[in-house]
Amino acid sequence: MGQISLPGNPPIKVILRRSARARRLSLRLSRLDGRVTLTLPKGVSESEGRDFVLAKESWLRGHLDQQQAEVYVTHGAILPVLGAPLPILAGAGRSVRLTEGAIEVPGAEAQVPRRVQAFLKTLARDRLAEASDRYSGALGRPYTRLTLRDTRSRWGSCTADGGLMYSWRLILAPPEVLEYVAAHEVAHLAEMNHSAAFWRLVEDLYGDWKQPRGWLRTEGAALHRYRFGD
Repeated sequence: MGQISLPGNPPIKVILRRSARARRLSLRLSRLDGRVTLTLPKGVSESEGRDFVLAKESWLRGHLDQQQAEVYVTHGAILPVLGAPLPILAGAGRSVRLTEGAIEVPGAEAQVPRRVQAFLKTLARDRLAEASDRYSGALGRPYTRLTLRDTRSRWGSCTADGGLMYSWRLILAPPEVLEYVAAHEVAHLAEMNHSAAFWRLVEDLYGDWKQPRGWLRTEGAALHRYRFGD
């Protein structure tokens, strides 16, 4: 893969991707991280691709302006935890502490992103394990393992052998959203599909799932704008 850059304020980096199967030039803007990708069919030159992007520049900048800016996790930043926006403040002692009004992080400022991320992953594992245990107990189907990742394409998954995977960023979402995703993935222990029977099972476990599912569709991408130095 190559890359081109459109000058301007700000400059726009465009990733070039070659595809032997593509029949035409296509420009894609990721709602998750703002990444711009241009797919070039076989035989189309890089200069032709650049001309194509230049012709789409106004459209591209308009959509980029609509996306929420990245938030770098450091002292003074506002970070949602279980849906509640909290400031990150300097703290005393040795451990990150979650209070009713803030996330208190001791230590040097350079360590703040790593320490906050580690704290959130631990909290996410605790909350997701508790929810998964509760729902799998109600279902009568145990799961085999629980793993956390920073996935961009899905919020959770269930493997054929009963392994559950979740995005740790669910800890940033409102509690009902985390609960819904846990119920959704546990339901796959019995129904490895999205049939009507599956959705009835999700409703039996969780209740009305439409609102948290809708929240993920409209607001979920914004959870990826928080940057932890990775």
